[in-house]
Amino acid sequence: MSKSPLENEALINSPLFTSMSDLEFNAVTAFLERRHYKKGEIIFSEGEAGREMFILLSGHVIATVNLGNGKQRKIYDFEPGRFFGEMAIIEDAPRSATCTATEETDVLVLQGLDFYRLIFEHPMIALKLLSSISRVMTSWLDESSRFLNDLLRWGETARLRAITDSLTGLYNRRFLEESLNSRLEGGGDVKRTISVLMMDLDRIHEINNAYGEAAGDHVIKLVAGAFRQVLRDADIAARLSGDEFAFVLPDTTMEEALQISERLRHTVASLRIPLKLKNSQDNSHETVVSIKTCLGVAVSPQHGSTGPALLAAADAALRKAKDQGRNRVAQWEQMSPERRAIAGAALKIA
Repeated sequence: MSKSPLENEALINSPLFTSMSDLEFNAVTAFLERRHYKKGEIIFSEGEAGREMFILLSGHVIATVNLGNGKQRKIYDFEPGRFFGEMAIIEDAPRSATCTATEETDVLVLQGLDFYRLIFEHPMIALKLLSSISRVMTSWLDESSRFLNDLLRWGETARLRAITDSLTGLYNRRFLEESLNSRLEGGGDVKRTISVLMMDLDRIHEINNAYGEAAGDHVIKLVAGAFRQVLRDADIAARLSGDEFAFVLPDTTMEEALQISERLRHTVASLRIPLKLKNSQDNSHETVVSIKTCLGVAVSPQHGSTGPALLAAADAALRKAKDQGRNRVAQWEQMSPERRAIAGAALKIA
């Protein structure tokens, strides 16, 4: 993310980050998307659903409220380094004001889904982030301690169960689809380059038959754990079902996505997993298995401008990899309408 020295200073000196180390600061900024607004452009309107928070890099933003007689009253000015829009995410409530750029303005955007990802994946960083918000929002300082504890406890239970796969700890299909749609539907003049990878594992059915379903689950869990060696902080890995996985890679070109796909394939292939045959009473029938994978790659906006279209394109590329002999990576290519319809139907069935 390229920033001028002034913007770097505004970001580093933002009250959101003053208590963070360099590593923590970098972990948070990996989730941020840059967005530009023209003079007079509305960033969000009072009453809208709040799914993003903003950090002002440069320019100027004002917050206004509707007085009910057709008039607007300014209630706050935001200068570079300040943040706004966070309370709608935290409270899951509509926007309480309208925010407008009064000059050419650049902001960094944190999606609501990524706000909660920080809570789940980096709880200490999230605690600092929420503490910074509480210090700025003096209206709720008195109850900040209770709020933080309740939010973290909630984040570790109900919400976590709703968006993760219980076997692997990866995100589930629902979270991946919501996150992908949110990124593709985001505002701003420039559409982001987002890559989607689809993967499945070879021989899992054979392993289930020879070693039992528990062994198959063990293999899937170990493979999922290996993804962390390759993926970046802002990348999303999800288990769709069985031995099928998908990945969303924000701000990633086709060339970069193919490189990451190959690293994923090699990392999984390098695993050596000891398994014992079903009904075996000793280790004499133990063997070591390796797992091969196929991956399909598609990139927005050229291969799809919506979540379902991009997932269908990646799934079609995965099927191409399988048709070419497995244990390989394939990228999306133009298909006939008939083949595209078959690929889309197969994705819905999966």
